[in-house]
Amino acid sequence: MSKVMIVTDSTAYIPDDILFGLPIRIVPLQVIWGQEQFKDGIDIQPNEFYERLKTANEMPSTSQTTPSTFKTLYEELSEQGYEIFSIHISQKLSGTIDSAFQAKDLLKLKNIEIFDSEAAGMALGFQVLAVARAANNGATLKDCLKIAEKARDQTGILFAVKTLEFLHRGGRIGSAANLVGTMLNLKPILELQNGKIESVDKVRTMNKALDKVVDMLVSKVQDHQPIRISIQHANAFSEAEQLLERVKLKFPNGKLAETMISEVSPVIGTHTGPGLLGIAYMYGM
Repeated sequence: MSKVMIVTDSTAYIPDDILFGLPIRIVPLQVIWGQEQFKDGIDIQPNEFYERLKTANEMPSTSQTTPSTFKTLYEELSEQGYEIFSIHISQKLSGTIDSAFQAKDLLKLKNIEIFDSEAAGMALGFQVLAVARAANNGATLKDCLKIAEKARDQTGILFAVKTLEFLHRGGRIGSAANLVGTMLNLKPILELQNGKIESVDKVRTMNKALDKVVDMLVSKVQDHQPIRISIQHANAFSEAEQLLERVKLKFPNGKLAETMISEVSPVIGTHTGPGLLGIAYMYGM
């Protein structure tokens, strides 16, 4: 029987202790800062990234994983006897999946399935974990595809940022939303919808924004079980701890099957700026 290896990218930023023992390989995206290039989560970590961002005269940019990186990894895994399920950040946010398809075409291998999560952060991470845990228990490549499709439908992320400046500058959200938020000093509430970042509400303070995010989470997961939650943060760990406690109060009696706090990777932080807080979730799996 063939074994399946899951390939994902660094934007998932799954905590190391949860990754341990699972058939997952991670390809890094790139942070470009002037003449320097950093592999996301390898050459530069979130703490270092946000410290540097505070005093930077030049803002960083990002770059997708290259086809050659995928080609090398796919060849290595195929030679080891693996079938490959490659699941990545939304195609509407990054060209990473295009690079994966180019590598697959070059290799002309049939044992590679490439899947658009339509997500990022732990909304991608939960899909990766669902597939990897199944593969670890003997799921086939075809099984993994079905599991990923279900997980994608039952996964989401809601978040609030202190400013839309970074998202607007990186082209991840439109200028009208940026202008309104800046003029009125509102805190935007954002959601990944069909792979794109959409503004779903604006409120006056960050605290009210997080209250709204929690209420929206409750509405979305309703009575589904199990529920898996990851609090996402960009250089805001203590606030993330408080947000997790708010969420736990909404789901008593063991309804939460898995909870964690996860940083957003430097690549994602480049586009959101510091201070992001949000909730990634998956239900029913």
